[in-house]
Amino acid sequence: LLASAVVGSSHAVALGDIQLEAPIYNPEKVLCVGMNYTDHCTEQDVPIPTVPIIFNKLPSCIVRDGANIVKPSMTKKLDFEVELVIVIGKTCRSVAKADAMDYVAGYTVAHDVSARDWQLEHNGGQWLLGKTFDTFCPLGPAIVTPGDISDPHNLGIRCVLNGKNVQDSSTKQLIFKTDHLVEFISQFVTLKAGDLILTGTP
Repeated sequence: LLASAVVGSSHAVALGDIQLEAPIYNPEKVLCVGMNYTDHCTEQDVPIPTVPIIFNKLPSCIVRDGANIVKPSMTKKLDFEVELVIVIGKTCRSVAKADAMDYVAGYTVAHDVSARDWQLEHNGGQWLLGKTFDTFCPLGPAIVTPGDISDPHNLGIRCVLNGKNVQDSSTKQLIFKTDHLVEFISQFVTLKAGDLILTGTP
C-alpha cells in the first residue's frame, strides 16, 4: 500500500528529473577484498587464495554513480574493477559465520578504480595509494536489502567502458562470500553501520 501511495502521489518526482547521490559518503571504513573471483585468479594466473586478502580505500574517494572519474597526472596505468559491495547494518565484532547475515544491511555496487603503477610498482608495493585517489570509488546508486535479492551470490556483474563490456561475470564466481567475509574481517576490526566491504572484481 505504501509503495502504491508513493507512486500515485502528486509529490512524486520522476527519476529522470533528479541526480542520485552515492547512498553513503562517510563510512568509517571502506574495506576491499583482493583476488576474490575464481575467473580473476585464473586470468591473472595466480593461486586461489585460502584466506581473504584485505586492503582498503579511504572514504574521501567515494563519488556518486555516473560521476566523472578524474585521472591523476601521476598515473599512466588507470584500470577498472566492478564490485559487489556489502553494506554493514549494525556494529559487530568477532561474529560467527552463522550469525554474519544479521549484520548486513544490504548490497550496492562500486567501481574500484585503480592506478596500477601506484598500486604495484611504487610505494613499496603497498596498495593504498594506488586505490584511493579522489573519485576512485563511484558507489551506488542504491542499497538493496537482503530480502530483495534471492541470492546475492548468483548475480550478473559487469563493467561497461565507453559503451563496451570490459567485464562480464557472475557473483557465483566469488571465492569468499558475504558470511565468510563478515566473519573473517570482524575478527580483526569492529564493523559499524555504514561500513562498506567491496568484495572483489571478476
